Amino acid sequence: MAEALKNLLHPELVANMATSIKSVDRRFDAERFFTVATRGLEQLELMQRSLQIRDALIETLASSFAEAAAVLADSLPEADRPGLTQWMLLPVNQFVAKRGLEDFELSLALLKKLTPHFTAEFGIRPFIHADQERALAIISEWVTEENHHVRRLASEGTRPRLPWAMRLPRLVEDPRPVLPILEALLDDPEDYVRRSVANSLNDIAKDHPLLVAEFVERHMPDASDNRRTLLRHASRTLFKKGHAKALANFGFGDAAGLVCGLDVTSDDVRFGAALAFSACIHNSATTPKQAMVDYAIHHRKADGSLSAKVFKWKSIALAPGETKELSKMHTFRPITTRRYYPGVHRLVVLVNGAELATSDFTLVMD
Repeated sequence: MAEALKNLLHPELVANMATSIKSVDRRFDAERFFTVATRGLEQLELMQRSLQIRDALIETLASSFAEAAAVLADSLPEADRPGLTQWMLLPVNQFVAKRGLEDFELSLALLKKLTPHFTAEFGIRPFIHADQERALAIISEWVTEENHHVRRLASEGTRPRLPWAMRLPRLVEDPRPVLPILEALLDDPEDYVRRSVANSLNDIAKDHPLLVAEFVERHMPDASDNRRTLLRHASRTLFKKGHAKALANFGFGDAAGLVCGLDVTSDDVRFGAALAFSACIHNSATTPKQAMVDYAIHHRKADGSLSAKVFKWKSIALAPGETKELSKMHTFRPITTRRYYPGVHRLVVLVNGAELATSDFTLVMD
């Protein structure tokens, strides 16, 4: 069984934090910090643990934020010694967000310094929320930084719908202020950064599909393979929704002339096993066709209704009159993001965003 996520923050980690801070600030009350930070820690979940450690930092670091920030910066790892790193820095993110809002420049500089050791994408968001224009003016300068973690922070931390993080409602409503940041990083040499750019664009597409489709169209001419991969990944939500312009950006037209036959090997599938199926895609048109083939599982919910989840399958080229067969195994296994219910589910094959074939099946739970 996988280790519980909350155990990433544990008493030994807190003790190491105390040692690291004490090594650069002899006035730091390490014993008090450890006592406050670990009180009842085992009963708390991950974010509760982090907030308790944050509060211990608030109680024991200097009351001057500038002094506290200097101590935290000096406590980061150096070549000749360990220091605050990895999950130790989650509560440090939260400390800066809580105590540093009155000092944008100092706080964002500290978050920029710590992000190579643990992402500061959660820490910068309260600053964007508090004063978007001021924060973005500073963050925009990071796109030319030598360290790729800092460049990624510029794109990841400004995502309107970053998972597990506070929402940025102004950017959800109007994401255009972050587009210059994403444009500047489109051809970043690090895949780590480019994937962040794609994820940010995909976030935006959920609320502003045409804006992203037009962004992709604008940056497709003479695109390198890496940029094309980024733009395609950025369009994945639009593909699943059959957005015409997004599909056209990559040479996929409508589904006219495409016919799909669907064969499911069994009407029942047991939880823990796999549903096996195949689809025959035929081009009845007189011209060649590009076909993006996906499939959706309409999962049964507790109230008996169905909720669709689209999965990528394969892109194929079809000559006039040509037929191609695709096969797939879809496994039903426990995952943290979905609860399964027994009963009738539905399989749908989508070609260029259009539903061309469907079949019901029954999920059997022990």
